[in-house]
Amino acid sequence: MSNEIKSIFNRIAPVYDQLNDWLSLRQHRIWKEMAVKWSAAKPGDTALDLCCGSGDLALRLARRVGATGKVYGVDFSPNLLENAKERSQKQYPQPGIAWIEGDVLNLPFDDNQFDAATMGYGLRNVKDIPRSLQELYRVLKPGAKAAILDFHRPSNLQLRTFQQWYLDGFVVPVATYLGLKEEYAYISPSLDRFPIGKEQIELARQVGFAVATHYPIANGMMGVLVVSKF
Repeated sequence: MSNEIKSIFNRIAPVYDQLNDWLSLRQHRIWKEMAVKWSAAKPGDTALDLCCGSGDLALRLARRVGATGKVYGVDFSPNLLENAKERSQKQYPQPGIAWIEGDVLNLPFDDNQFDAATMGYGLRNVKDIPRSLQELYRVLKPGAKAAILDFHRPSNLQLRTFQQWYLDGFVVPVATYLGLKEEYAYISPSLDRFPIGKEQIELARQVGFAVATHYPIANGMMGVLVVSKF
């Protein structure tokens, strides 16, 4: 990811969770739970959460894998990782999560290490999407699944128009009010560059995933790419 995107996430770290609740009308919690479910993480698994941010998905994964499992949360923003660490320390019992500052294009893990993986709102921001999928494929064990949640451009023109209105008329003004206009105005242009569902499936297959399915959610304004390694 670029240094510009990294600095954006470092700046929004203090209000990241609160803003996500406001801007999604708390729906992001449901979408993240769906992603964790689709990852098929189970008790005792070693799981990975890429672009872990303030730890939402990693904490959910930790509840799934339980006391006998282990979760690794990876992000490039030290500020968000610090938030994630503080959140996990307030949990009881303490979840088994290792927080790692790292690059999703060059993961600091061995091949075939993880039983399940998630990524929430990260794929859209990486500089090289095929490379990040390739790295994810490399570190997953044969038989493992990963679920990748992100924004999605709806194919329906009316919903697409609504999404643009929502981003321009609600998200950016709220962020502007909090002094974070620049940090949230980037979402719309990043969506214009982001591959739609069928393109994500093709990219996943090109790097080796035997099965790839894209599930549109929130009327196609969000999507979860679920991939399996065999």
